[in-house]
Amino acid sequence: MTNNQPRLSIGLPVYNGEKFLKQAIDSLLAQTLEDFELIISDNASTDKTEEICRAYAVKDKRIRYYRNEKNIGCACNFNRVFELSSGEYFKWAAHDDLHAPDFLMKCIEVLDQDPTLILCHSKTYFIDEHGKFLQNYDIQLQTDLPKPHKRFHELLTKHLCYQIYGVMRASALRMTPLMGSYGHADGILLLRLGLIGRFYEIPEHLFFVRSHPKQSTSMFFPNYLLFADNNPQYSLSMLPDYYSYTVWFDSSKKGKILLPHWRIFWEYLLSIWYSPLNDYERVCCYISLRKQLKGTEYLLIKDLLIAAQMLSKRLQRKPIQEQASVFGN
Repeated sequence: MTNNQPRLSIGLPVYNGEKFLKQAIDSLLAQTLEDFELIISDNASTDKTEEICRAYAVKDKRIRYYRNEKNIGCACNFNRVFELSSGEYFKWAAHDDLHAPDFLMKCIEVLDQDPTLILCHSKTYFIDEHGKFLQNYDIQLQTDLPKPHKRFHELLTKHLCYQIYGVMRASALRMTPLMGSYGHADGILLLRLGLIGRFYEIPEHLFFVRSHPKQSTSMFFPNYLLFADNNPQYSLSMLPDYYSYTVWFDSSKKGKILLPHWRIFWEYLLSIWYSPLNDYERVCCYISLRKQLKGTEYLLIKDLLIAAQMLSKRLQRKPIQEQASVFGN
């Protein structure tokens, strides 16, 4: 490792984040661990995000600011900050969340001490728009289990994927296809990381997720705070709107016929197939997938019905458009 290469790269993808961005950056710059680079990729923001980021980059040489000429979608922007990184460890950061000052230090100490761990995160709680405590996030997953198929089973449990904002080994992340352009892509990425290695949760609340109306979770998953308990109040009607989520992850898919739940199911299968598992572990993963998804089959039928309705509307409009072109309209 050269003197110019930081131990940790932090990737902060952002779009129109002016309201909370300063607090998020300050929270990272106040870390007790100082050996990091902060890579910000601005997804063609139209507010004061660019002004804020450029001002911080002038004051702190650890900050590298990039701006996309056009909005490339959430998933591509998430992947871009990793592709621009150079550290041994990597962490994604959101423009609206906060971290305790020793979050980075404690995560890296854990990873340094145990090479079988590939991701370290902490306990989490929710804060409101003003930074005040709302409630704990108490879903606990046994992702430190030694067997990959058992970690896979745990990560199929309904959860909010906040481990994605932990510190991870860049080498492990490079073994995955990174963030996909579809709904629940963060959950799929965690599954794939879980099949590669173990996670560790620091038993302290060091990560603070901000809950506010303009975040993607609130827009597409309005009841998500009900999932914050170990025994969440859960029904299928409360699941996120994966159609809207898919467009948020990849804006080029807006208006296209999508099969979001089929895509998620397919990515589950690919995760098992392409992971370095033995035959027994692979079979166990398929069994877990069947058990954990039992009762959700109607979502696949829903996808087909919505796709058929969209296709029908397009076919009904086509003659009208062709007729208009004949008359020069």
